[in-house]
Amino acid sequence: MNIATPLFPPAHPRILAIGTQTPSDQYTQSEVLTRFGITNRKIEGIFSNSHIKSRHLCLPEPNSDGSPYDESPVQLREKHQRVALEIGQAAINKALKKAGFTPQDIDYICVVSTTGLLCPSLTAHYIKGLELRPDIHRIDIVGMGCNAGLNGMQPVVNFCTLHPEAVGLLLCVEVCSAMYVIDDTLNTAVVNSLFGDGAAAAVISAKYANSPSLGPKILGFTSHIIPEVIEAMRIDFQDNKYAFQLDSKIPYYLGLHVRTPVDSLLARFGKKRRDIDHWIVHSGGRKVIDALKYSLNITKNDVRHTSSILENFGNVSSASFLFAHERLLEEGVTLPGDSIMMITMGPGPTIECCLGEF
Repeated sequence: MNIATPLFPPAHPRILAIGTQTPSDQYTQSEVLTRFGITNRKIEGIFSNSHIKSRHLCLPEPNSDGSPYDESPVQLREKHQRVALEIGQAAINKALKKAGFTPQDIDYICVVSTTGLLCPSLTAHYIKGLELRPDIHRIDIVGMGCNAGLNGMQPVVNFCTLHPEAVGLLLCVEVCSAMYVIDDTLNTAVVNSLFGDGAAAAVISAKYANSPSLGPKILGFTSHIIPEVIEAMRIDFQDNKYAFQLDSKIPYYLGLHVRTPVDSLLARFGKKRRDIDHWIVHSGGRKVIDALKYSLNITKNDVRHTSSILENFGNVSSASFLFAHERLLEEGVTLPGDSIMMITMGPGPTIECCLGEF
């Protein structure tokens, strides 16, 4: 592809459309407990207090005696690739259809995933499966965690800013059930009670930057990492499997620090928190959402889509914020000139922020 660089700064790229997809199988919390054969009262309490009604997961059929089937590392890797390609391609096609584009129109693709490692990477597989152009620009972001959706959006926006005729695509695809471990520890119970499988794609371009009927134009990003507690969220390798570890103090760490990047980003554009009309926050769990609400002084209504996604899909890792953003766009309540703040959080621990305007 031969795209000329403009002589003058173009308009800000904006989100043109979002498409989401989940696996077909949906489980209530009690059904997950049954599938895993869990009868420990403490673990049952963790599941019932999660404020999650259901999640979409790719779980293996139990053994003939009813005991849970323990997938091997090879089977988990194969599941990640198979499900990621299936739901990822579906999400991409939905987003492109909404935006009025074809797969061949994509000039830049960024794929975000933390729940599996492939080489060749997922971008290569999507290029083959969707018959994208062979000269497409691509990047994979692997292993950054739940915050990585905004980390992935930034290079797409940067590319579309430099090339205003280009069409960019962000895909966040997470098969969290490909990293599930089955044991009786409380940490495993927290992880297994929280995460769900899903994919979300966003089409981004400056082609229609002045059309207020679409998603927000992207004004800027900021990041904030808390390295002194770097081990608070991490993936360990134990018993030949990857296992996600979560510190119980994560809500405190995030609540304590979230005002720093939010206020810093707002100050760059001469805004205050009271100027934000819409909040899209990562569905990191009930306690995390409550901590951010308290710290930022935002309301239950401000995080209604965040809470709804958590309740009906669980924490879909890097894809969560796009699931919530799609709900906001479908709601049809945004007005030209409205400001939106997107916040994602993940290992580091890291807080990512993005300011947009409708």
